[in-house]
Amino acid sequence: MHSALPFRAARGLAWVLAALLLAAPLQAAAQAPARGDAARQAHDKAGQLQRLYADYWEALLRRNPLQATLQGQSRYNDHLPNYLSPAFRQQNRDFTAEWLGKVEALGEDGLHGQDLVSYRIFVRNARDALEGERFPTWMLPVTRFSSPATLVAMLGSGASAQPFHTVADYEAWARRALGAPALFDQAIANMREGMAAGVVPPRALVEDVPQQLDALIRPQAEQTLFWAPIIDMPADIPAAERERLAAEYRRLIDTRLMPAYRRLRGFVATEYLAATRASAGLGDLPGGAQWYAYYVRQSTATALAPDDIHRSGQDEVRRLHGEIRGVMKQARFRGSMAKFFRFMQHDARFGFADEAAVLERYRMLQAQVEAGMPALFPPLQQAGLEIRAVEPHRALSAPALAWGRPDENGPGVLYVNTHDLRRHRSWEAEALFLHEGLPGHHLQLSVQQALRDLPAFRRYGGETAFTEGWGLYAESLGEELGLYQDPYPRLGRLHNELVRVLRVVVDTGLHSQGWTRQQAIDYLVQNAGISTEDAIAETERCMANPGQALAYRFGMMKLAELRQRAHAALGERFDLRAFHAEVLRDGALPLDVLDAKVDAWIAERQESAPESPRP
Repeated sequence: MHSALPFRAARGLAWVLAALLLAAPLQAAAQAPARGDAARQAHDKAGQLQRLYADYWEALLRRNPLQATLQGQSRYNDHLPNYLSPAFRQQNRDFTAEWLGKVEALGEDGLHGQDLVSYRIFVRNARDALEGERFPTWMLPVTRFSSPATLVAMLGSGASAQPFHTVADYEAWARRALGAPALFDQAIANMREGMAAGVVPPRALVEDVPQQLDALIRPQAEQTLFWAPIIDMPADIPAAERERLAAEYRRLIDTRLMPAYRRLRGFVATEYLAATRASAGLGDLPGGAQWYAYYVRQSTATALAPDDIHRSGQDEVRRLHGEIRGVMKQARFRGSMAKFFRFMQHDARFGFADEAAVLERYRMLQAQVEAGMPALFPPLQQAGLEIRAVEPHRALSAPALAWGRPDENGPGVLYVNTHDLRRHRSWEAEALFLHEGLPGHHLQLSVQQALRDLPAFRRYGGETAFTEGWGLYAESLGEELGLYQDPYPRLGRLHNELVRVLRVVVDTGLHSQGWTRQQAIDYLVQNAGISTEDAIAETERCMANPGQALAYRFGMMKLAELRQRAHAALGERFDLRAFHAEVLRDGALPLDVLDAKVDAWIAERQESAPESPRP
């Protein structure tokens, strides 16, 4: 995973991007001639919209200071709004409707190119956010995957986006943390409303929450995770300030944070757990079918029904099983697929001796991929890429490999978690590097961040299907970049793809087909050859984030489809470097916007091609 806002968090902190189809190809509008008054009016309108977008973004960050912090904006680091309260939710609806009205009042007539793209994305974002308000997500604020309690702990630990470098930083967190008790109490009130309405999570998503909270609750401030910033306080902070801040943090933790955590823990353990449900899918909640259909439209930008997606996923599983068996023969492995997967997970030949060996492997891959990039990509404005070991204080919770977004002038970082070498298998390094590093998340997102002429809502916004789809598509470029020469890395990529397709089947199975949690676990174990423990984790992630798995797969499928479409239409005139540049040059886009843009690009290149000589 990269460090952009998670799909679920983005739903709560910013607008979720919609899946309505564009009415007209963008390039046609871009090519429409505009002269005289019409041209001046369009120019004036585009300028007005740019100013509106800038004002909107500033207002959005004020309303969502957590989003500002996660994006490295420090102006609101002392704010923690009660984003679960009825008043805040109503203000959010009013805010969205107000800015939608301002933008729609200008309209899209006369706009072209990027101005038209920005207008249509903005409008659809707002309309989709308003549509989503009818679903009571706010009644489900706590699971083991996400809750206000884990958010506050993450921010206050000193190991995430909340900075602790200066006295002002420490004071900002002390003020922000004062809002935590009201937020926790609102979460309890919302869960009680959910219990009354029959909107509660599956038991499996809540039964570990008391233990999670127990890990954060301590009798003394100095024993808590929130004391870590005091222990790690920079040496250049004067002694008198160190004493003052330590005393302030001790009072904050003992009198505000720990009582709030204990109240939340008591409610979950004594009331909420008993009210949770045995069923697993969103479809079992009131209005759940419509709720899930909304998430499916968000994730896929299609009108496909969940039933059709489920069946097509099962077909893809069978296809991938066939490909994997073919590569197993190349590797001369005798035995079942399940036995082969266990061999790849545990055989000593695929391990690493030490941290240096893991880091060296990824640095060699970086050099190899960078050497092959010019054949597939033109020069693009992007940040540099560094490979580093994850810091010790983050190692227990960090994934095996993750990309960190660069700041305005610095490099992106590929963080390798070397804490537990058993998590690293040599055969998966190639696909992981392609996905997280080059030409995956690092290339796509650093190019997007460099697009300084785009409105901030596009430059910093998230389109999960595009972004994660690009990461998966990047994995498919390995052979063209000189990788996957050995059968085991090829099998690693195919297994990664298989797991992503299985997630689609499991997601639709749980939320639209009435699957039980155990059905999903069994299906994963039987078809992916993974452990029961890993199958439980995959299943419960789908239970907690309906539709998320679809975005990854549909984004990748759309990119592969567009490449095939462009190649079929252009034949010998197809230029893969130009295609990749066209896909990346406007940042992350909704899939249907991308589809229309590539169609227009194909048409433009067909029209500009020289005519064949007549016989």
